[in-house]
Amino acid sequence: MTPSISSYPRLYSFRRCPYAMRARLGLLFAGRQVELREITLKNKPPQMLAISPKGTVPVLQLLDGTVIEESREIMTWALEQQDAQGLLAAQTLPQANALIDKNDNEFKYWLDRYKYADRHLDMSQAEYRQRGEDFLQMLEELLIKNPYLLGESITIADIGIMPFVRQFAHVNRKVFYDLPYPNLQRWLQDWLNHPLFLQAMTKFAPWQEKDDVVVFPAAFIDCH
Repeated sequence: MTPSISSYPRLYSFRRCPYAMRARLGLLFAGRQVELREITLKNKPPQMLAISPKGTVPVLQLLDGTVIEESREIMTWALEQQDAQGLLAAQTLPQANALIDKNDNEFKYWLDRYKYADRHLDMSQAEYRQRGEDFLQMLEELLIKNPYLLGESITIADIGIMPFVRQFAHVNRKVFYDLPYPNLQRWLQDWLNHPLFLQAMTKFAPWQEKDDVVVFPAAFIDCH
């Protein structure tokens, strides 16, 4: 039986968007279910635009009508309710937030130009990649010592940054895996095979108003 539409917070998402990926990962690590509305960027539903006119994903509408429009805030909202694996551990949170700031405010700028170099002709694609590598080198140095960015355990920095490193790698996989960052490459590969990331990347048809409610995740995987 399809659950009531009012039983879950409502998430507008787009599978391939790295911001939406990290929001879904936050929900999965927190064990929070939502009503998922997968969208297409070329045909954004008016229901989403009515609550978030900026038109970007992810957008989470809570049961009380509160709208959360930023992926970092969605991750934090979910994990503040339940954080069994300690992704928001107090001892790592300041450093995690600083890393995510650098990812969002600096690395993403060069990532976009590397991915869409044909739209940004001020520099060559290789030059854009090299600028982005400043951040990759920082991550590599962190991962020399530990399996995750800030230690032996996953933090919000890992799930907040990994989708963007994945996007960088997928611009040209051969080039990425030829770069001198073996620990970063190992970390990314481990994430690409992680059960919760695979669950986060489940494909759904674009939502239409007549559709039954899609609950995400339909079931939880025990990854402790």
